[in-house]
Amino acid sequence: MIDSPFIYGNTVSSEAFTNRKKEIKKLYNNLIQGINTMIISPRRWGKSSLVEKVVNDINRKNKDHRTIIIDLFSVNTEKDFLETFAREIIKVSSNKWEEWIKNSKVFFKLLIPKMSFGVDPYSDFSLSFEWEELKSHSDEILNLPEVIAKKKNFQFIICLDEFQNIASYPGFLEFEKKMRATWQRQKHVTYCLYGSKRHMMTEIFNNPSKPFYRFGDIILLDKINTKDWIRFIVSGFVKTGKVIEKTDAEIIPKLMKNHPWYVQQLAQYTLNLTGKNATIAEIKKALVEVINANTPFYQKEIETMSPTQLNLLKAVASNEIQFTSTDVMQKYKLGTPRNVLKNKAVLIKNDIVDNTRGSVSFLDPAFEIWFKKQFFNQSYDKQIWNNL
Repeated sequence: MIDSPFIYGNTVSSEAFTNRKKEIKKLYNNLIQGINTMIISPRRWGKSSLVEKVVNDINRKNKDHRTIIIDLFSVNTEKDFLETFAREIIKVSSNKWEEWIKNSKVFFKLLIPKMSFGVDPYSDFSLSFEWEELKSHSDEILNLPEVIAKKKNFQFIICLDEFQNIASYPGFLEFEKKMRATWQRQKHVTYCLYGSKRHMMTEIFNNPSKPFYRFGDIILLDKINTKDWIRFIVSGFVKTGKVIEKTDAEIIPKLMKNHPWYVQQLAQYTLNLTGKNATIAEIKKALVEVINANTPFYQKEIETMSPTQLNLLKAVASNEIQFTSTDVMQKYKLGTPRNVLKNKAVLIKNDIVDNTRGSVSFLDPAFEIWFKKQFFNQSYDKQIWNNL
């Protein structure tokens, strides 16, 4: 069975990774050279895949480094963070679970960890602390990778995914200050911080009043260009014994406005519908399947919007520019100029629209196609040709 050349929904393998040569080189050099790095981009643009690619390269080429990726998606409190952080750091510091127990006793001076092991000690391993002790000595956890790296004579690279989640912790401002104060003094540890909520990540790292302001280098991840997508799609079809012409392959990234997730998804759906040679007919059918597959998510998105937010999105879909002009506000029932600015900020914060290039536009290209069909009755077929 041939593995799919197009991956979406999970981080992609090396074979399914597309371009990003400049970003790979920059992130690799930053982390090897000890430069803390933050990656900011809209959701599903390939941040996690980029980090995994670079971490795999570092593991392969640099034996004096230890790398770890910690996903904070389900880590909901400061206590959870500190226990997860400590557990993962201890696990990666040795490949023998007996050493984990030894290390926990050696490296903790003020804290007393409680450790337990399941049937498989390498995967079923937990660590916990009394909260009052942990709260008083949390800096011992935050400085743990520095202590271990210095003792074992290696460099730590710690990658924290969904980092913006710390902003939801009770009392996070003090915790954030403590993290920055501890981490900025470390000489043997480098951090890569990234997450799926661009607005919150930007607030954490670009706001001069925030503790993590100028904590390190910032990589603003952009879209992959169309030419690279064409090569990737054509090559992917060839690997499965099928053919797509360059002119047809070009339609896929253009329709999806080079959005990494959707280009991969539309390419995969097109591949599934293709016998031997893909044509525009298969791409059209695949587009309908992509939209249908994602419709429940789009409906849920709409349900969370207020009437005036939805009306503002209709104005965006109609390519309006002057949202606070009297004509536009009346035509789309947007309310007052203050309402317009407030709703625009909400849509940007929720990654529904983008305003980084001087005009407001949809961030999700497939959602835009669905939205225009749903609220303006624009057929998919018509939109294909409009987008090309």
